Amino acid sequence: MSIAENIARVQERIAAAAQRAGRNPDEITLMGVSKTFPVESIREAYAAGLRVFGENRVQEFAGKADALRDLSDAEWHLIGHLQTNKAAKAAELFDAVDSVDSVRMAEKLNAFAESSGKTLSVLIEINVGGEQAKSGIAPAAHELEQILQGAPQWGNLKIHGLMAVPPYTEDPEGSRAYFRQLRQIRDRIAVRALPKIGMAVLSMGMSHDFEVAIEEGASCVRVGTAIFGVRAKL
Repeated sequence: MSIAENIARVQERIAAAAQRAGRNPDEITLMGVSKTFPVESIREAYAAGLRVFGENRVQEFAGKADALRDLSDAEWHLIGHLQTNKAAKAAELFDAVDSVDSVRMAEKLNAFAESSGKTLSVLIEINVGGEQAKSGIAPAAHELEQILQGAPQWGNLKIHGLMAVPPYTEDPEGSRAYFRQLRQIRDRIAVRALPKIGMAVLSMGMSHDFEVAIEEGASCVRVGTAIFGVRAKL
């Protein structure tokens, strides 16, 4: 199947999952995870109507950005772990960083965004599974509260919500409890109505479990393999 056909199939699955959950599918953003895939594949997805793309590595996207600059209404999100020494380049290249996991990173992104005269959208990444090999803030960590309290000081960042990558299980149902946990964390933050904190976005769910994520409240699903195919191992 072509990328366009894959996108249509994923959108059908999104609509079906939304219907089961009594939700409007138009409220769910499909992000195409284009890491490791060439410019040509991204352009094919764009031609099929996809407008939101996720990349894992700053350096990899830097090699694609010039060739994609004419796609003026596309959104480019960094969804992978960001090292502080790459924060300046990330702030330059991306419209959003969906993997903020420390006060230090938020401060650096804000400073670099300010110097370039832009406002950078960000999500706070939560390590819902407590996996040492994954980035993100532990749900109960003081760092989360520090970010929430620090937000009013960061004039060039806009926090829109939360992101998580739960532990992988073959059975999509294995992710449900983690998705529910992220939604509950979001709801606890949202009710506080903190300044400069928006909690509309719940970025969770990938190719193998995005339907469960939608049933648990995802507003953005990050789909790579089901759109672009199996990626080559780096």
